Amino acid sequence: MLWQTTRFRIDLDQPQVMGIVNTTPDSFSDGGRHASTSAALAHCEQLLRDGAHILDIGSESTRPGAQPVPVEQELARLLPVLRAATTLGVPISVDTYKPQVMQAALDIGVDILNDIWALRWTDPTYPLAATDVVAQHASCGVCLMHMHREPQTMQTEPMQGDVVMQVLHFLEHHAKALSALGIEKTRIVLDPGVGFGKTVAQNFALLARQQALLALGYPLLVGWSRKSSLAGMANTPLGPTERLVPSVAAALLAVERGARVVRVHDVAATAQALKVWATARV
Repeated sequence: MLWQTTRFRIDLDQPQVMGIVNTTPDSFSDGGRHASTSAALAHCEQLLRDGAHILDIGSESTRPGAQPVPVEQELARLLPVLRAATTLGVPISVDTYKPQVMQAALDIGVDILNDIWALRWTDPTYPLAATDVVAQHASCGVCLMHMHREPQTMQTEPMQGDVVMQVLHFLEHHAKALSALGIEKTRIVLDPGVGFGKTVAQNFALLARQQALLALGYPLLVGWSRKSSLAGMANTPLGPTERLVPSVAAALLAVERGARVVRVHDVAATAQALKVWATARV
């Protein structure tokens, strides 16, 4: 199984570790430690040494309650990091939902668009929709994620009902819409959106019944890393950086149940655990 992206055909027969690089001052997980260009690039290089296969770089927090960042501010934070990161020899993903930012990132050679809005967000001041940006590009990869409502409201009114079937139908609809625009299936990866408008029970239902999502025929990218649902499994409160063990456990379970890419903060621990998993497979 291959994921076609701008510069790379990523072999998904082996699980891929996507390392998270937040260049925001208000990240829920690292508190802005990588907000400067130099700090972000140093972190990119460290994640590659730790075993990351892909780097996912973003400049707007999408934690519950986060406020949107103006386009100009997002571009100013993001583009210097992306320009340098595209020289590192690995696939580079940009975590954004704004079509202007997508276009600017693709113009400098970024490989993957990772969009929490599944290409639904539009800006009346910009002539292209996010789907147009993707359709006009020859080969960029795209990750479509399920999100209920929006970051400002997603956890105040989470989903109701059978989360797995709702997520499945949402992802199927938007993947088919891209195919109708002529975008090859090999460019598309799906993300169930753990933590984005879902209760703790619903998040774990997505993990328990992940196989149902694989029936759509697309690779799955899953992001359990440091999510608050994992903290509920501990006997004592766990801050984001204290959730390493449950994060690695969730990543391993996701891979065991068919996910091909895991998006993580703790790359070294996840990569080591996956080596054990791969060695022990029968």
